[in-house]
Amino acid sequence: MSETRQTAPTQAPKKPGDVQLKTAEKEPLASTGDGDPGFLELPVVENTNRNKRGRRPDWLRVKLPQGQEFKKVRSLVDEYDLHTVCESANCPNMGECWSAGTATFMILGNVCTRSCGFCAIKTGRPDEGLDWDEPRRVAEAAEKMGVQHAVITSVNRDERQDGGAPIFAETIRRIHDLGATVEVLTPDFRGIRDACQTVFDARPDIFNHNMETVPRLYRRVRPQADYQRSLDVLHWAKNEDLRTKSGIMVGLGETEEEVVDLMKDFVEIGLDVMTIGQYMQPTQMHLPVEEWVHPDTFKWYKEVGEDLGIEHVESSPLTRSSYHAEKHV
Repeated sequence: MSETRQTAPTQAPKKPGDVQLKTAEKEPLASTGDGDPGFLELPVVENTNRNKRGRRPDWLRVKLPQGQEFKKVRSLVDEYDLHTVCESANCPNMGECWSAGTATFMILGNVCTRSCGFCAIKTGRPDEGLDWDEPRRVAEAAEKMGVQHAVITSVNRDERQDGGAPIFAETIRRIHDLGATVEVLTPDFRGIRDACQTVFDARPDIFNHNMETVPRLYRRVRPQADYQRSLDVLHWAKNEDLRTKSGIMVGLGETEEEVVDLMKDFVEIGLDVMTIGQYMQPTQMHLPVEEWVHPDTFKWYKEVGEDLGIEHVESSPLTRSSYHAEKHV
């Protein structure tokens, strides 16, 4: 199993011209969306568990964003024309993190070329080209926020051979120039090693790529992704002596045994940090919540993962990829 991961994929990765991208719908979304005409509707998935949006257990209740630090971050994001995954993905921890003066910046625009069944980020065809001024704006905003540890993520840019990796690399360099550490949460870059290597060579303090779910659910949850390919990307990063991190959501229909098997795959590639959080349906056009996983199960996952050999497992209902990220360096 490990031998397969050490070798390059036998099938040549698709080139940008081979990737069939959907064109954004001209009609606005239904009332459950935000009315943005550039946002593709995902097919309505029948909720087999009859969960209702907003009907959540007490342990999933969060405080509304407020406070001076929250307002300061909001102002800087607007001033520098930046995107945050906190907003785009409707993160439940935005109030807590922004009030603490931290945010996860999302580069390469706010339109993704993939249509994952769990994600609230817009899907469609991004604007052509790259915004080469974006790394400077991100770094200046981070400097004004006084961050000591920055988290940078992005949409998928499958229409590009480089996947936008050069923007990741330049942003890493500029954050390091501030004297801060940086974690990147990257796409899989379609398994193109050269694109991944561009990011590796910039030496992020943490290289994060999320597996999101167990292999059995990939076709339903991440139809344009591949479990082994994502695992390969993490393994490559580890072989470059980078600190590696990945995360999954639970409550999508996986079993506990499947989660433990995934943890074993992580141990085999030497993953350092794992995050586990509860999936929450962003709109009724996205995948339904099949189970509200109890906090005791999250505690058990943490114990099992660390006993298996993962250095640190951050596991709770409200855990997200960037939650307590500064503790994972």
